[in-house]
Amino acid sequence: MSDPQTGTVPTQNSSAGPALFAPKRPESGGIPMAAWAIAGVVVLVVVGVLLYMGRSKSSGAANAILPADPYAATLPLSGLAMSESANISGGKYTYIDGHVRNTGSQTVTAATVQVLFRNEEQMPPQVETLPLALIRTHEPYIDTQPISAAPLKPGDDREFRLIFETIPGNWNYQMPEIHVTRVQTR
Repeated sequence: MSDPQTGTVPTQNSSAGPALFAPKRPESGGIPMAAWAIAGVVVLVVVGVLLYMGRSKSSGAANAILPADPYAATLPLSGLAMSESANISGGKYTYIDGHVRNTGSQTVTAATVQVLFRNEEQMPPQVETLPLALIRTHEPYIDTQPISAAPLKPGDDREFRLIFETIPGNWNYQMPEIHVTRVQTR
């Protein structure tokens, strides 16, 4: 079709409009690259802060020796014995078994102990904090339960077991010290 005024045939020009078979322009949209970069930096900062806070709390509090609970004097631990066993993955468990007696006037519903593994290098001991677990059964294997499952009434004497998956390499192989640091009563 020709233009009636000029008598010429129009041609497709890229400035006049899109060509029918021209390559498709990339569409802009989505999230700009700068936003992705900022988000990545924010995530790295948050992860760094969380790692730093976790490391500083665990390094200071892990070996902190807590004071004894006021009721701890009425919970003497006796008959302490250590043993080891291998697990199926090639590691070993270390156990401390003993007796706990409630010589106080209240019923104990929970207790937490700290176990201090001393060493020969005059360095601070490794301190493990864990709940005191009572032995429920001996057959077919030794099974433990929390004190809350069978509270210690005044005058009760029960067997307990503490289980450790790792023991420090520089431990002096003497019976570790055990302190009752928290007691819940009713």
